Amino acid sequence: MFTIIRDLARQNVEFLSGLLLFAVIVSLIVLSYFSPYGATDIYLLPPDMPPDSEYWLGTTSRGQDVFWQLATALRNTLYFGIGVAFLSRIISLLVGLIAGYAGGAVDRVLMAINDSIMVIPQFPLLILFYFVLKDSMTWSVLIVIMASLGWSYDARLIRSVAISLKTRAFTTQSVYSGMSMRKILVEEHLPYVLPIVFATTMNNMIWSIGMEITLSVLGFTDIETPTMGMMIYWANAHSALIAGTWWWVAAPVAAIVLLFLALFLLSMSMNEYNDPRSRLNRMGG
Repeated sequence: MFTIIRDLARQNVEFLSGLLLFAVIVSLIVLSYFSPYGATDIYLLPPDMPPDSEYWLGTTSRGQDVFWQLATALRNTLYFGIGVAFLSRIISLLVGLIAGYAGGAVDRVLMAINDSIMVIPQFPLLILFYFVLKDSMTWSVLIVIMASLGWSYDARLIRSVAISLKTRAFTTQSVYSGMSMRKILVEEHLPYVLPIVFATTMNNMIWSIGMEITLSVLGFTDIETPTMGMMIYWANAHSALIAGTWWWVAAPVAAIVLLFLALFLLSMSMNEYNDPRSRLNRMGG
């Protein structure tokens, strides 16, 4: 994996740009652990102060420092995206590899479930879950729900690769040598799909973070936990743009654009790396 990252950083400007932008985001997240204020503390500072040397990004109408609030919100939002992506990758790997290798009835059943999940309208379903589980809708529960909805497209992609791997000579040799299906999938097939998993992880993080921001802005999540969407929610609740405290909205919007751009560049460059023709063209082959 380190070799792939090194090669991409040397040969792909988009990957290097995305990596540098992501490094900026990680730096802000690290700084959030040294925040002088609690994540949910309010009315500690003079409200509605514009950006200056003391308050770099100004303060909110709730008496919070926008810079430190942004760092904490960015941390929670990114952790949310990573949590959803991690759980959904596990599901997509299990379903995709098993369906592609086993074939037959197992494949038909798993793909029937997969296609059913794929056609479900996700946003209305998430709102329904919020109203049903309103009293117990924690961030952990939301991560599990979104991970359960965000694996189907990638499972189909992994399945298509697994079907081709099943016909390779090394798979036949592994079967004849007595290897179990679990060992074949983990030791023989998994390394081939890991680059795809990495690329789809970036896409899944973009999707899950976008859904979290949308739900939070509408107030369909825990409004006391600072996230990027929650910052915009509270700014709207206090009519920040009308009141002239534009920095309260501008800061999270700029951070969201930066985060999405970093993830998009990483995903795009990884997809290009997985395509041999694109890789040869970039190398002048």
